[in-house]
Amino acid sequence: MSSLYTEVRGSGPTLVLLHGWGLNVRVWDGLAAALCDRLRIIAVDLPGHGRSPWLSERSSLGQQAVQVGEAVAAIADEYSLLGWSFGGQIALQLAAGQGAACAAGAVRSASTQPSSAAALDRLVLIATTPRFVAGPDWHHGSPPERLAAQAQGLETDYRRTVSDFLELQVRGSAGGAEVLEQLRTALFAHGSQAVPASRDRVSHGRPDAQSTRTPGPLPAALACDLELLRDNDLRPLLPDISLPTLVIAGQYDRVTHPAASRALADRLPNARYVEVRRAGHAPFLSHLPQLSALLADFLLQ
Repeated sequence: MSSLYTEVRGSGPTLVLLHGWGLNVRVWDGLAAALCDRLRIIAVDLPGHGRSPWLSERSSLGQQAVQVGEAVAAIADEYSLLGWSFGGQIALQLAAGQGAACAAGAVRSASTQPSSAAALDRLVLIATTPRFVAGPDWHHGSPPERLAAQAQGLETDYRRTVSDFLELQVRGSAGGAEVLEQLRTALFAHGSQAVPASRDRVSHGRPDAQSTRTPGPLPAALACDLELLRDNDLRPLLPDISLPTLVIAGQYDRVTHPAASRALADRLPNARYVEVRRAGHAPFLSHLPQLSALLADFLLQ
């Protein structure tokens, strides 16, 4: 049973939202409000972010994906999954895991107990890359020294490092100042402070366990996830992820280059690529009406 914090609102087919590095469920408030009249939205705090605990023994990308899968299975039987940035890599890991489970299930006997995992139907990946750093055979990534500097910054002033990363996300984006304010508000508005439940939002998880924390992600989680971004290469998983997939990139994204998202879409068997003009790393904030319409069309067709 996962102890990850989740929030549920709306009704209809289920869409699970996974945020990026350093953020939390509050970053989805605008998108959830735009879609909850047509979709049941489940927003998840990733391990060590928001109100979700950090378990060092379950810190690999695969184990973080398992925790997300456990949290979703406790709430939904089937769902679509939207991952943004680092959340997109966890989404890819989840989708690959389901594909492997289905392949294994095909050769089991009919008497085998069914999996308790929820069924994943569709995949949306925003500002996602299968490999974050550049390499000899991958020219769409960030320079390794940028990630090293970010890791060093976490050791000296992690709040400043996260704040600088938020500024990088909005560079070149339409409405950049407003988007930056939304990101900063999401970062520090959710953590130790309780969010009252309402008729359209139900909270799950263990916020009491986080009651002594100041708002913001745990430094240990941030450091570990940077190491995962530095080391992981998910390209070998892509050919086996056959789910209908929508890959969305921002034209001026300075964190995940659009070419990386385009290459991701090209390597997935059943993917469509959309590039949002004048958007940075968070097009669901800067171009909310366009993104909500795009998502509704893809998920409800």
